[in-house]
Amino acid sequence: MNYNKAHKQLKGLKLSNSVAARFFSSLICLFFIVPLAIAETDLEKKGFEIAARSDRSDLGFADSTVKLNMVLYNAAGEKTQRTLSLRTLEKENEQVGDKSLIIFDSPADINGTALLSHAKILDADNQWLFLPALKRTKRISSVNKSGPFVGSEFAFEDFTSQELNKFSYRYLRSEACGDLVCDVVERTPRYEHSGYTRQVSWIDQKVYQVRRVEFYDRRGAKLKILTLDDYRLYNNKYWRAQKMTMNNLVTKKRTVLDYSDYQFTNGFKKRDFQKTVLKRIR
Repeated sequence: MNYNKAHKQLKGLKLSNSVAARFFSSLICLFFIVPLAIAETDLEKKGFEIAARSDRSDLGFADSTVKLNMVLYNAAGEKTQRTLSLRTLEKENEQVGDKSLIIFDSPADINGTALLSHAKILDADNQWLFLPALKRTKRISSVNKSGPFVGSEFAFEDFTSQELNKFSYRYLRSEACGDLVCDVVERTPRYEHSGYTRQVSWIDQKVYQVRRVEFYDRRGAKLKILTLDDYRLYNNKYWRAQKMTMNNLVTKKRTVLDYSDYQFTNGFKKRDFQKTVLKRIR
């Protein structure tokens, strides 16, 4: 912008000095603000594109089952162990979410406990917890999803699929992450009642998988860090982490999930993820 020319044009107008000064100041502000707004939009677009590439690299698996070993460590390092299985039915499109069913096998006091989740996009996820000791199915409140899941450092919210359109995104930077290079992307929940104000994820540039996520609580303080390790390729198509570790920075507790025996395309249907199936779990 040619400021001298603009100033001469202003002098040619029959405006008071104060009006001319305000107008000229507005032009200067506009000169700086517009490029900043465009740059911010570019960062948001790039952040979404990186997240979308990661999310879409996983499409087409139809359904899956996997066994998990959950180890809970308290602040003193003492541990308790649980075994469970996870079934997932892939979403039909990006406007809906995956359906999943978690079933606990051990220890004996929680055997048969199950969590059924229907992930949504902007609406509250539907979640039901089956408690075999009470022979009762409890719906998880949409405002209580930040609570711990069966004493672990994972929240109920963490067990619903991290659907692409649940968040808005912003690219932050690229940096080394172990032996890889990762894009660092901030994602902000768009859905109501999230227990997090924002999350920061590290997505590798090689196979586009999430390697680390930092979770910030409702006060904006860093609350938890999730690391995902030992990715393996299944059916020459689907990358899956074999280990996830959630560290709580406040309680100093951590929960480790070890995954094994992935099976894909099991022929699951929507009826296998209805609320009524919870009462038939043994």
